[in-house]
Formats: sequence, structure tokens, C-alpha cells
Amino acid sequence: MGLWWVTVQPPARRMGWLPLLLLLTQCLGVPGQRSALNDFQVLRGTELQHLLHAVVPGPWQEDVADAEECAGRCGPLMDCRAFHYNVSSHGCQLLPWTQHSPHTRLRRSGRCDLFQKKDYIRTCIMNNGAGYRGTMATTVGGLPCQAWSHKFPNDHKYTPTLRNGLEENFCRNPDGDPGGPWCYTTDPAVRFQSCGIKSCREAACVWCNGEDYRGAVDRTESGRECQRWDLQHPHQHPFEPGKFLDQGLDDNYCRNPDGSERPWCYTTDPQIEREFCDLPRCDCYHGAGEQYRGTVSKTRKGVQCQRWSAETPHKPQFTFTSEPHAQLEENFCRNPDGDSHGPWCYTMDPRTPFDYCALRRCADDQPPSILDPPDQVQFEKCGKRVDRLDQRRSKLRVVGGHPGNSPWTVSLRNRQGQHFCGGSLVKEQWILTARQCFSSCHMPLTGYEVWLGTLFQNPQHGEPGLQRVPVAKMVCGPSGSQLVLLKLERSVTLNQRVALICLPPEWYVVPPGTKCEIAGWGETKGTGNDTVLNVALLNVISNQECNIKHRGRVRESEMCTEGLLAPVGACEGDYGGPLACFTHNCWVLEGIIIPNRVCARSRWPAIFTRVSVFVDWIHKVMRLG
Repeated sequence: MGLWWVTVQPPARRMGWLPLLLLLTQCLGVPGQRSALNDFQVLRGTELQHLLHAVVPGPWQEDVADAEECAGRCGPLMDCRAFHYNVSSHGCQLLPWTQHSPHTRLRRSGRCDLFQKKDYIRTCIMNNGAGYRGTMATTVGGLPCQAWSHKFPNDHKYTPTLRNGLEENFCRNPDGDPGGPWCYTTDPAVRFQSCGIKSCREAACVWCNGEDYRGAVDRTESGRECQRWDLQHPHQHPFEPGKFLDQGLDDNYCRNPDGSERPWCYTTDPQIEREFCDLPRCDCYHGAGEQYRGTVSKTRKGVQCQRWSAETPHKPQFTFTSEPHAQLEENFCRNPDGDSHGPWCYTMDPRTPFDYCALRRCADDQPPSILDPPDQVQFEKCGKRVDRLDQRRSKLRVVGGHPGNSPWTVSLRNRQGQHFCGGSLVKEQWILTARQCFSSCHMPLTGYEVWLGTLFQNPQHGEPGLQRVPVAKMVCGPSGSQLVLLKLERSVTLNQRVALICLPPEWYVVPPGTKCEIAGWGETKGTGNDTVLNVALLNVISNQECNIKHRGRVRESEMCTEGLLAPVGACEGDYGGPLACFTHNCWVLEGIIIPNRVCARSRWPAIFTRVSVFVDWIHKVMRLG
């Protein structure tokens, strides 16, 4: 994509577009109070930086009332693809690029939200994809696309312009082909070919009641456009994204935050408050899906499966030759290793070695249940520590914490070297943490590090025992897991200050009353200082007891600890860290700290991701590398 910038007109001239845009909307018969923000996806607390100093974004405009007005300014401009909105100063900065443009990177920001036009960053298409402006440049047959500005090897009539978006060699649909975006190919024998980009409706299916649906459909079954979850007009509602962090209330996409029959949304029609969305249901399988022989070939996140016979982008350990009983045909989803989460496949995404498929367990089939604790659990060399108190210790930073030592707890550091989340060392080269710590599963990781071997949030330069290792790769967990595995550039050195924590047996449940501990460098709410690691003890309670307070919303894949009279628990900065329980003479990683609605709320049970439900996935990711 070329680098360019068209001078932004003064607000008075540019605002002349808005009445025309509103008039056009009315003429097209779109009902309701449509927000200009509906054309944008937001990344909260994120800035988009261009790495070439010679290319600068537009100037900051400080005369906007809110992000909606900024969207109204950016929307009609062909040379505006995104904007920064400063939540403090109400400033607006228009941008001619997106996160998929060359020489750009995302970075965390304490002042800005990033809004990007959906057509430029969605990986699926709406309707026939005439508005698609993504960067796919390969056909369904695997042929590279010819650049639109070239007339060889295939001559054509199209001339690239800002309006038709015929950039580089990206797939486009300039003639409104009902088959979706296409391109001329670089093969003289194949003049043009479809790119096979799925519609947003087909890209992600719904299983069960769709509480885990994270697709990009933003229309109801009647065709009405959805209202944004972060807006309160035309309908007021309780589902504010900041209060329901685990519900994926992104932009104006269909979701199911209240456990309804299927995904739904509020509409932009003042007369119709909410409607269900028309989404396809996933195919189903029995047991663990080892006998599944269907033709589904996409993951739950809508990514195409790699052929089992192919060796790129991932070299498979399972092939038709090695596993003839599994019928590893084409790129169909299968379960050759009996994974308890069901059929899976290697993916066409080089950053994701494998993922589970867009399938659900058949309604007449019982899901695997969490087992009673085994009488004896055998662990490898993990979960051992030398309990020591550092001479320079002071009050610790978990809310209500006490002095302690957690050699498997690591600090995740951004490009500025600042701590932003915790994590657990589960293998010499692997860290388990929480999905909420990252703005995207595919964000650039250059400059991100893991720090180990210190009790201090800001250790002195040259502190003995401190290990700083760059993050090389990120793998997001299955839908609903809220987990992320980080692969480090190299293995860490294990010693008294750096140790592995044990992983639990699959589907293991911690007995109620078990004393466990959390650790982290997060917010203390005035109960400690800002210098050292916090450790706090918490008692596990059953999900049944926890659901009394949480009104039945705690899932089998989650676990709870008791709410105490005094506020004790995890807070901002602790997310991703461990809930460790002492089992059979070893410390075992039973839970991962995830955001709760209130930090360390008195008498209120805290919820954690239950690690034992996803142990199969963790081992498989680390094995496939």
C-alpha cells in the first residue's frame, strides 16, 4: 500500500459533507438514528504509529464534541481510514492508514482510542464485498493477484482511484460480482479468479446459544442495522462494554451478553428495541469428535484450515499416512489425537499453528464433566520453591496482600519497559496469561518482554537473578477460554528465583476450602506500596456457591474464590497472573486472574479461568511450537 496524505480541509468546509451524508442516508431508507461510528471498529487505549518519520498524520483538531463527530468528519473522506480520539481533550486526529498498512504498529495508549473503518480491517465481507478494502491478495486457488495498475500478464479496463480502492494487488469487487472480491492473476493461463473471502455471516457460526460468538455481523434478521454497544441511543441499555469485559461487546456486532436463545443486538430503529441476528448454526459432533467425518474446514474464528497433506504454513505431525484411521482428507476438521475439545485443524494463519473448528457438540450428547479430584496426582519437576523473604521487602501490591514469593509469576513489559500484566511460567519457553492483556491476537510484539527472577516492579539495573526475554509469538486460546500463550525467543534459566509451575490434570477440580494464592504487581487500592510483588491467600469455593452471588453466570470453565470481609484480591495490573494451589507437594496453576467487575470487592467471590479445562490445548500448542 502506498504512503500518502491529502491535506485535511478546515472543519467548516469539511462539515459541509455531513448534511449531504444525512440526506443520502434518509434517501436510502435506512431507519433510525444511525451513528457515524457504525462504520468503525474501536481499539480502546490504543494508538496507531507510523514508523517512517517522513510520513505524518493529520493535525489534531480540538473542536469536536465527541468521537461520533470525529467519525462524521472521517467517514466521507476517501483519504481518511482511521482516527485517534483523545478521551481527555476531546481531540480528533484523522489518519490515512490502518493497522494493516505497511510501516505501522499498534501501541498501548493512556490517552487515545483508535477507530478504524471496518471495510479496511474486516477479514470477511458484507453483501457482495463491493466495499471490501482489506489486504487479501491471493485467489481461492492459491494464485498471487496481479497489481491493478499493471496490464500484464492480463490486460484489463480498470484504473485505480481512491474511490474504487484498486490498490496494490488486493482482492476487490469493482463490478459488483455476486461471487465477491476477485482479482486478475499473475498466471497467464488464468485471467481472473475469486478470492474466496467468506461473508461475515458465514465466517463464524453459532454453537449452543452463541454466548461465545465473536463474529462481525452487524445486522438483525430483519436487516436492521445494530446499535453500538458503547452508545446509549436510540436505546438505553445496561450492557456497557467496560462493565462486561468478557462478553466481547465490540462496536455494533451481534452478541449474547444475557444468555438469550441466540445472539442479538439493539437496533438503530427507535421503534424496535432489539432483535435476534440471523446466523448459521455450527455442525455438531459426538463425544470428542474422533469419528467426525463432515466437511467443515474453518475454525471458530473463521480461519481457513490447512490441508492435512500440506507442509505450509505449518508442518503437520498428523498425516493421512501416520493416522489412516482418522481420515485426514482435504482440509476438513478432524480429531486424530482425541483432543477433548473436539475436532481441530492446522490453520492457514502462520501465527496460529492450530485451532478448534466451527463445530458444536450435538444436543443429545453429554459434554465432558469436571471430574472428582484424583487420589494421587503425579507431577514432573515443577511447582517447587524456596520460601524466602527478601531483606528489602515491604507491604505488597495485591489488594490486602502479604509478603511472599512466587518464582513462576512473571511481569509482562511493553515497549517502554512498563509492567502491564502478569503471567505464569509453564515451560522454559512458554508463558500463560490472559487475553484481556492484549488489544489483539495478532498485534505486533516487537519490543515486548517478559521479566523473571525479581520481586520488584522496577528492579535496579544489573539486579542479580533478573532475566529479560523478548516475546516471539502469541497464540490465543479457544473461544471462551480468555487465555493466551506467549512463546519466548529463548528458554529461561531455572533457579531459586525462576521456577516452573505445574499444570493440573485435565478437567481437575480444586476441592472447596482449598487455600490458594494469587500474586502480582497490580493496583493495591491503598493497601500497599508500588515497589514489590504481592501475594494473597484465598479460599476456593464451589461453582454452585459462587453462582448464588453471580446469578448463575459462572461457567464450568471458570472457578471462584471466597469473598472475604476485608477487601483481598486481584486488580488492574494483576490480570494474567496465577491462582496457585498446593496439591501433592507441588504448586499447581489452577486459575488465571481475569478482570472482575470490581477489584477485591468485600463479600464478593472472584472469578478465574479454570486452567484444567484447557490443559489439552496448552500442551498441544507447546508441542506444535
